[in-house]
Amino acid sequence: MKHQNSRLYSLILIIADIVVLTLAFVLSYVARVQYDPRPLINNIYAFDYLFSFLAIVPFWIIIFAIIGLYNPNTYTKRFLEWSKIGVGVFIGILLIIGWEFVSEKDFFPARLVALYALIGSFILVILERELLRLVRSLLFRYGKLISRVLVIGNSDTATDIAVALADTARSGYQIVAIAVPKKNFPVSFQAKHYSTPELALKDLKLNQITHIIQTDLYEDDTRNQRILATSQDLHINYSFIPSESEFYSGKNTVDVFLGYPMINVYQTPLVGWGAIVKRIFDIIVSLILIIILSPLFLVVAVLQKIFNPGTVFYYNRRLGRFSEKFDLIKFRSMRHIKGFDSKLVDDAAEFRAMGREDLALEYEKNHKVANDPRVNGWARFLRKTSIDELPQLFNVLRGDLSLVVPRPILPTEVRNIRGRTSILHSVKSGVTGLWQVSGRSELDFDERMDLELWYAQNWTFWLDIKILFKTFGVVLGRRGAK
Repeated sequence: MKHQNSRLYSLILIIADIVVLTLAFVLSYVARVQYDPRPLINNIYAFDYLFSFLAIVPFWIIIFAIIGLYNPNTYTKRFLEWSKIGVGVFIGILLIIGWEFVSEKDFFPARLVALYALIGSFILVILERELLRLVRSLLFRYGKLISRVLVIGNSDTATDIAVALADTARSGYQIVAIAVPKKNFPVSFQAKHYSTPELALKDLKLNQITHIIQTDLYEDDTRNQRILATSQDLHINYSFIPSESEFYSGKNTVDVFLGYPMINVYQTPLVGWGAIVKRIFDIIVSLILIIILSPLFLVVAVLQKIFNPGTVFYYNRRLGRFSEKFDLIKFRSMRHIKGFDSKLVDDAAEFRAMGREDLALEYEKNHKVANDPRVNGWARFLRKTSIDELPQLFNVLRGDLSLVVPRPILPTEVRNIRGRTSILHSVKSGVTGLWQVSGRSELDFDERMDLELWYAQNWTFWLDIKILFKTFGVVLGRRGAK
């Protein structure tokens, strides 16, 4: 859903980016040429350097546009915007280096200029966009450039939309009126309430409405047509948001079928190119990490034999994509009761075999126990530091897992997620996910499932990058691991 002034704001961003990128390259040139006494590799005059950059900067802006830096879905999310700025700046520098190679003309007077330009561009573009973000929020706060909204619907979705957009300084929307049944009207909500859309439409001019959001279609099609026609007659922006979540989760595409527009609804965006890009990323990153961490694997294997005699690794049967079974690899961190197959037997059965009915009941309720007697001090260290999870990189490399997606569930847990298994298993399972970075062991099973399902239906590559960075922070901070 775009703000009515989003195109103007995108244009301002383009102009600001051009100015800031030019400033970054000028400062990089001056810093190396004027203040560094060392000899230059190439004698590039300032005018030629600036002229060459101005010829290339339109292509740089096109790169920014391709990766979504002028899209409201990006510039309204700080972390996502920063990560894309980093990618865009890096690709832009590679573009210049590639242009040098193809044209056989020198652009940079010294290698350090390229490094200065890379760092300077990243920092200055972020500062510029943070300043514009602040100005935009101040304008919203004082009622400038906002959309005055009428929300129409007959379900809780209309209420949810109104509440979500209520913070005008953040959203740029001011909810002026809501046409919903009285039972759905938010308590103490600062907006006019209309019991029918017809009454609300009569006061469009009085309320100075500039945007209508409808969340439900009425059985009487003439009412729907009247809402749309009125908005068109008064040149008011109109948006329709289906109240059924299935229509706006996952991946939707619009095709033409027998002359009619047809909406195809997929369970997850992880189809087509999305799945291919994710798999390539998994192979490269897991292989690099396995090589880097191989000395640690060797050390842990030796210490396992000393402090936790028995097998080094632990293989646990889990369910992956399409409910296919596979063996999850971990460093063994607990002892098991003789005669029990850890791949197949529920932990609750093991606790009962140990005579610990209290732990069996705790596991059946929370799917974990706070103090597991099968775990010794060394094993607790492995768990607390998440080192026991590292062998799952081999699962990623061979395709059982992905780096980021819902965590694999036990076959015995399927009965607890009936009705949601199909969506959860429409994607591969993964080493880390929203559950790990949003509380880990502190979250109960239902909260975990809600996060996993949301990820499966709303995946983006940038969400994966964000979760990976947050995972490092959670592991280093040792938060939530049990």
